[in-house]
Amino acid sequence: MSEPLVLARRGAYHDSVTLMRVSRALSELPGVTAAMVAMGTDLNVSILRDMGFDVPAAGPSDLLIAVRAADADAAVAEADRLLAGTHGAESSAAEQPPLTTRSAAARDAANLVLVSTPGEYAFFEALDAVEAGLPVMIFSDGVTVAQERRLKELAEAKDVLVMGPDCGTAAIGGAGLGFANVLSPGPVGVVAASGTGAQQVTSLLDWAGVGVSHVLGVGGRDLSAEVGGLSTRRALRMLDDDPASELIVLVSKPPSPGVAREVAAERLRTPVVHALLGTSGGDLTTAAEQVLRVLGRAVPEWPSWPAAPGSRPAAKALKGLYAGGTLCAESALLAGSGDFVDFGDDTYTRGRAHPMIDPALRVEALSRAVETDVVLMDVVLGHGADPDPAAALAPAIARTPATVVVALVGTEGDPQDLHRQAAAFREAGASVFVSNAQAARHARSLM
Repeated sequence: MSEPLVLARRGAYHDSVTLMRVSRALSELPGVTAAMVAMGTDLNVSILRDMGFDVPAAGPSDLLIAVRAADADAAVAEADRLLAGTHGAESSAAEQPPLTTRSAAARDAANLVLVSTPGEYAFFEALDAVEAGLPVMIFSDGVTVAQERRLKELAEAKDVLVMGPDCGTAAIGGAGLGFANVLSPGPVGVVAASGTGAQQVTSLLDWAGVGVSHVLGVGGRDLSAEVGGLSTRRALRMLDDDPASELIVLVSKPPSPGVAREVAAERLRTPVVHALLGTSGGDLTTAAEQVLRVLGRAVPEWPSWPAAPGSRPAAKALKGLYAGGTLCAESALLAGSGDFVDFGDDTYTRGRAHPMIDPALRVEALSRAVETDVVLMDVVLGHGADPDPAAALAPAIARTPATVVVALVGTEGDPQDLHRQAAAFREAGASVFVSNAQAARHARSLM
């Protein structure tokens, strides 16, 4: 019989990605019927109560460990073991940790601040970093447009870069931040108002043997009329001054047309390839191919693994089940019609792991697909993502009566083993492409 147990650890902070991974690991243990490890924010407390837990008084800086299991004490012990392998911020008698971002940066001589806190607190931590004259990557979402504009105006005055908010991907001198593929060093610098868009372009370049110098994420709203491309223009100037960057790629979801024109008017010495969805009818694969031609490189045939031929009824509906917002937008533009859902949108990630980490929502969506559906979906590899996405998604694909097409975004150096993932999805009955644009066109051809 399962027993519920909820513990509150005072002042024991861990970042949300770590807690999502620990929660998932506990949920998969034998005898565990429910588990959640999270900070004691109002949202998380509400979710735990909805799960049927009796939650003790806790604040947003307190850690909650909630399990329902045949042996709850053993599950909590496993949670402690998993958390012990991470860099939490628990106080100790030997050393009082810094209490502010500014004091931590001063103590550790930091040159970059990464903010991954609940959204309502992210703005103040990022503001602390910018006021200290440090560049900041804001992994968190939940920062308002007005706060984002204020941060980026202050960053302009302080001569630093704000990456984000909701910046999921960056790579600085080969060091990946957030969701990051394994990339070789090379001559291409990337400015990205899109995390998965940057991952698609850089992964394709990697397939063609071309590496990157830096990937500077700026947040998906940076090229909106409200924000005005402030971080995009600063990032472009930074890469223009970088001797390792011989060519720059600007990647974005559909931008504000006026802001896109202003950004295009920036006077730079370094050539820029624009991969702005919705502005010229192009796609991310076409942009990667343009980069290769500018560099004088051959454009390869992008790998694909078609499903085994077989009979099926006439398709009636195209459904997109996406983890990446830009990949979802690209497919919707190329498909022309269909029902496309971005499960990475804030609507779906409140209180739960991003779908690049947790496949549960898409597994459920696959179970609802019918024989006359064509399902188009992305699987994004790299550090920070699910260590084995095929483990959950491939069986769900095999069970669904729908026809499935997978865009597998990643490199041969990624820890998930791209070829093993592709084989698993193909064996489950899916057609697999490393180009999301080619996957979308193939799905459209099946209609």
